[in-house]
Amino acid sequence: MSRFGKVAVLLGGSSAEREVSLKSGEAVLNALLQAGVDALAFDPAERDLWELKNLAIERVFIALHGRGGEDGTIQGALEYMGIPYTGSGVLGSALAMDKVRCKRLFQSAKLSTAAYTVIDANTGFDAQSIINEFGKVMVKPSHEGSSIGMAQASNAQELNVALTHAFKFDDQVLVEQWITGPEFTVAMLGGEALPVIEMKTPRGFYDYEAKYQVNSTQYFCPADISNAYASQLQVMSKHAFELVGAKGWGRVDAMQDDNGQFYLLEVNTVPGMTQKSLVPMAAKAQGISFEQLVVRILEQTL
Repeated sequence: MSRFGKVAVLLGGSSAEREVSLKSGEAVLNALLQAGVDALAFDPAERDLWELKNLAIERVFIALHGRGGEDGTIQGALEYMGIPYTGSGVLGSALAMDKVRCKRLFQSAKLSTAAYTVIDANTGFDAQSIINEFGKVMVKPSHEGSSIGMAQASNAQELNVALTHAFKFDDQVLVEQWITGPEFTVAMLGGEALPVIEMKTPRGFYDYEAKYQVNSTQYFCPADISNAYASQLQVMSKHAFELVGAKGWGRVDAMQDDNGQFYLLEVNTVPGMTQKSLVPMAAKAQGISFEQLVVRILEQTL
């Protein structure tokens, strides 16, 4: 493993997803150390990024989630410093983090995605008109991950509450028409779509609590869908991943309605990397251990 040189695992950060990132980073660091890689933890919220140069770091494994770590910011800084890093570059990271622009890209490429509108905190909105047009909706801050700030709304009062909450995280909020049906994710690794995962939760949708805090969420990998559906979703996800300029590794989320139609939700360029996270789950179904997974991701920097 000396071919990698000294590796820094970037974890923590200052986004709303800091706690999840700390867990991801710790899991990645432990796996790299077990594989014999000379690796150390580095939290950019607590240390100056230029210390990477002083530490003679030769490459970086980015395990930062959310703003500052997944949106092209840290990627741009590392480009400037000349340090190779895992995952997507500046543009792919920035686009994938922006849910509104992702939706517009999906539409331009004629990839199926739910009907939506964009609400700006500075221009105001008419909640009743939105409900009249779309019915039940899902509210999402445009630049957050881990379902932070998300909520569902079935009437104008609920929508007002959901938007007020979402504006605490972002000035631009995506309001999508609600899709009733199962939720799926497709992990991407080195240009390949891994086995499809289906998530089931009694919580109404796959929110922050369903992802990290409760044990009632069920995961099915490979998903219990036909080979034709699985293949269709993998092709669609790979197209979406490449469309936003993402590369290396990541995850694409989607839903399926009662008619079997898939709808793209979003692209994640630095998804969770704990032992229980979705990308490691899909890799395991493909016969790739967690340790092998992190080494394969790091190999992409060579």
